[in-house]
Amino acid sequence: MADARPRRPARPREEVFATARAAIAQHGLAKLTMAGLGKQLRMSAGHLLYYFGSKDQLLLETLRWSEEQLGARRRAMLAEGGRGVRQRLAEYTALYLPEGPGDPRWILWVEVWGRSPASEELRRGQLEIEAPWQADLVALIEEGAAAARFAPGDATERAVQIRALLDGLAVPLALGLPGADRPRALHLAATACTALLGSGPAAGADG
Repeated sequence: MADARPRRPARPREEVFATARAAIAQHGLAKLTMAGLGKQLRMSAGHLLYYFGSKDQLLLETLRWSEEQLGARRRAMLAEGGRGVRQRLAEYTALYLPEGPGDPRWILWVEVWGRSPASEELRRGQLEIEAPWQADLVALIEEGAAAARFAPGDATERAVQIRALLDGLAVPLALGLPGADRPRALHLAATACTALLGSGPAAGADG
């Protein structure tokens, strides 16, 4: 005889990932259980495991979803006309850095970095998620150099340097370490970008 009990509808994808992101940011992945997350979503732990397979996969897919949301904002910001490359670079760095201590997106990154040495799957996923940030920054630097707003140079290498700097500023800020705050991080990022990219003969105040 068929089970006549009503089935609970599957939770929307966005609700699952938003709840997971908040739970991981608050408690860390080590303390997160599929049963506890399922209880918040009114889903069974077995149902979550069916879709994600493991907590590592849940972490990766939650980070991917989080970055997809921010990626849409980044692409729209970079595509807007009427603003110079330096202004768009400043907006890129502002979007990249955490909003403050405990930023859920950055806590996900910290969790991924901490677990990726033991997981090839996490390492591959991390590189895939980071790639659009790198590609967009390379394109912005190339645009600035072509317009003589930045000094000539290898755009890929300079983009890697800038992102390494941003990551180094971001982690202490996300963790709430003493002396780390967003205004200071933005200032340090701006001065470092100026030093790395230089200026071309056409650079001006609105460049």
